[in-house]
Amino acid sequence: MTTATGTYPLVTLNEFIIQRQGDFPYAKGELSRLLHHVGVAAKVVNEKINKAGLVDILGAAGDVNIQGEDVQKLDLFANHHFIAALRATSECCAIASEEDQEITLFDDGLSRDAKYVFCMDPLDGSSNIDVNVSVGTIFSIYRRISERGSPADLSDFLQPGTHQVAAGYIIYGSSTMLVYTTGKGVNGFTLDPSIGEFCLSHRDIRTPRQGRIYSINEGNYAHFPAGVKQYMKHCQVVDPDTHRPYSSRYIGSLVSDFHRNLLKGGIFMYPPTQKAPGGKLRLLYECNPVAFIAEQAGGRASDGHRRILDIPPESLHQRIPFYVGSPDMMEDLEGFLGKEGDSSPA
Repeated sequence: MTTATGTYPLVTLNEFIIQRQGDFPYAKGELSRLLHHVGVAAKVVNEKINKAGLVDILGAAGDVNIQGEDVQKLDLFANHHFIAALRATSECCAIASEEDQEITLFDDGLSRDAKYVFCMDPLDGSSNIDVNVSVGTIFSIYRRISERGSPADLSDFLQPGTHQVAAGYIIYGSSTMLVYTTGKGVNGFTLDPSIGEFCLSHRDIRTPRQGRIYSINEGNYAHFPAGVKQYMKHCQVVDPDTHRPYSSRYIGSLVSDFHRNLLKGGIFMYPPTQKAPGGKLRLLYECNPVAFIAEQAGGRASDGHRRILDIPPESLHQRIPFYVGSPDMMEDLEGFLGKEGDSSPA
């Protein structure tokens, strides 16, 4: 493939998915078609985001979602188009979205017999759109456990993260990338606007064992657990042997912060605080898919004590503390959190 910047071997997302179908002997193309439609929805949302300053799509929509957060117009747009794209596949029987209180059932004949359910945060970090900061979509896919041919139910979604068959995110930034895993490594695809296709750009992503970036909202420092405060001080100490101090980088969009740390090495932290003693990020829509990707790339993810993927979900919109990143940095952090009383909000 020849572009304005040179020549590169072209492998599109669809070609790559088809090539990897053999990784799933139980599948007969359903998962491939589902992932294809995720890519289609991502292109639609990407186009709207790129025009955000030119059309009436910026700002709050005047509603509050189940999380008690102001809904942005682009949240609604992304939620609608991902649901529409997945409904069209007939390979998904239900969707759980951060924006909706209840699951969305696809109850027509073909969809009711589908194998998969889909969890998503349709537009992570959408409040940053107004100031032109990168945002993203996070998703995960599970095989249903309810009987095929019947309506899906809540049990299909309340599965531990170890049961995910695929997870990924789309980052809408200076370029648009789709990164996903099916448990066979992590691969990234960059949208080539000249042909309108996601093309393989980051094959077999591996995160560095040790990074030099820590990402946390330091404005909440006074309310963090003692162990997190101690780890932050550890990151700031001058120690040439361990390449400290580390750099503090925080965007406020999980997808953006995690994507940077995944590629460069680092740690992302969202601990409990006095305002959110149970944590802020959602287990199903954010933590599980990001943790799956992190582990497949050689990283780790925990709530400070437990592996994220082992945590049994208790409700659709469950929140937890979340730490994810390079394995050596995670080990250091958990050493500080392991001290008695050092993982509870100050």
